[in-house]
Amino acid sequence: MPSNLLNDLKLKKAKCPKEQSVLKLHDGEGLYLWVFPNGSKYWRLRYWIEGREKLSALGVYPHVTLTQARSRRDRMQGQLANGLDPSVERKAGKRARMIAAEGSFEAVAKEWYGKQVHVWSASHIRDVKRRLEGNIFPVLGVRPIGEIEAPELLSAIRKIESRGSYDLAHRVLQVCGQVFRYGIATGRCSRDLSKDLYGALTPHQKQHQAAVRPEELPALMQAIAGYDRLGSSQVRLAMELLALTFVRTGELIGASWDEFNLDEKIWIIPAERMKMRTEHIVPLAAQTLARLAELKRLSGHSGFLLPGRNAAKTMSNGAMLMALKRMGYAGKMTGHGFRAVASTILNEQGFNADVIERQLAHCERNAIRGAYNRAEYLKERKRMMQWWGDYLESVASGSKVLVGNFGGVA
Repeated sequence: MPSNLLNDLKLKKAKCPKEQSVLKLHDGEGLYLWVFPNGSKYWRLRYWIEGREKLSALGVYPHVTLTQARSRRDRMQGQLANGLDPSVERKAGKRARMIAAEGSFEAVAKEWYGKQVHVWSASHIRDVKRRLEGNIFPVLGVRPIGEIEAPELLSAIRKIESRGSYDLAHRVLQVCGQVFRYGIATGRCSRDLSKDLYGALTPHQKQHQAAVRPEELPALMQAIAGYDRLGSSQVRLAMELLALTFVRTGELIGASWDEFNLDEKIWIIPAERMKMRTEHIVPLAAQTLARLAELKRLSGHSGFLLPGRNAAKTMSNGAMLMALKRMGYAGKMTGHGFRAVASTILNEQGFNADVIERQLAHCERNAIRGAYNRAEYLKERKRMMQWWGDYLESVASGSKVLVGNFGGVA
């Protein structure tokens, strides 16, 4: 090795005189180590292309060793010999790596996910995140989405099936399909592989939330009316409110008193607490207002409609399920079941299907339409909700129910 070339001892001892801005140590063929007064040492390659002098950074010493710097220099000299500009080629390579990273399944999934969260409920956000992170990212996350083949996706889904989680397998595949379709729209892949897997998964029986039949509702409401003999008045009132408003269980349990306008007889559930992330109006029937007045006396100074033992927290999600079990309705009725039975009866009574769907908060996902629609059919909904309150009061008391008593068709 020529004595004028650099070696590790020279590199370690190299110091830049204070009167100089930089000390440049040459290693041959354009490779230099620049040493600065503060002790920093940087590799540089000096070269010419098309008559112009250029300088390229090769890393920091000692993180990049002398051997590594020489290897990088030789590679770049080879590019020069082929008429290529090393700086341009390095930028192109960096760009390709960045595109590859942005085009991985995980990167595309996170980008898609980030564009959906503002219209999803908190629980749905957690579900989708958990399904991807726990089942797909560890297997396919780093793979470029455009290079994934159907057998790879099937293999990942089969691992879920091997745990006996057949319903989850279908749900995860559905999420993957949404990611692939987003990838198509953004130019990262060309087809939705989830469609190739139709028929390849183990079939599963979709489980619906248990709900009593319409003819069984009177007995249930009578049992709820007498629940104070079995449990607390608060739980009884919560079940009656769930029946009267047919909101989702979480929407009722999480309610705070500042959401209610008792003068206007409406309950406005804020968007962040709704499944569809759209503000929802619930007209309050006279029977609902009466239950709220009872709850106000029970809730004390808590800001929650249904406080738990700790007034700073809400009632447990399982409180009403446990009450239904104590009344003999385990497996026959759930909190969500009130929505199903209300929908069935109201449709049978001839109420406008659009009015019913709007009151069930089965609304458009579009944010602008959702904001416009929050008060859609409000007059009809108020009339329908009062009919429903009268109906429930009648069946709970054991009175004979006649459609004509309550206004009939909306």
